[in-house]
Amino acid sequence: MKAKQSKQPRQRAIPQRTCIACRGQEGKRALVRVVRGAHGVAVDVTGKASGRGAYLHPARSCWESALATRAIQRALRTALTPEESDRLREFAQTLPVSEVENNPVADVTILADQ
Repeated sequence: MKAKQSKQPRQRAIPQRTCIACRGQEGKRALVRVVRGAHGVAVDVTGKASGRGAYLHPARSCWESALATRAIQRALRTALTPEESDRLREFAQTLPVSEVENNPVADVTILADQ
């Protein structure tokens, strides 16, 4: 006897990733990837660049807290150069200010260098 086959198409698994700032889980496409590659640390808009990657929500609060707490450096296992840090801060300024729900780290304030 044949097993009964369903008429519905099989659903594909959606890869889940964790934001390194707020630790919230989302689908891979909902997060922005930062990659440490051959040319240094950069934002990977395609999500396919080779190198060690880390994911952040597309919210300014997550980016600011990740830069303030050095979460990006820990996740990528590298030290950011001042130029790389400036590029990441500039990218963060283009993101919406909206808070991500259940973000306990979003209240971290960035102190100016003294």
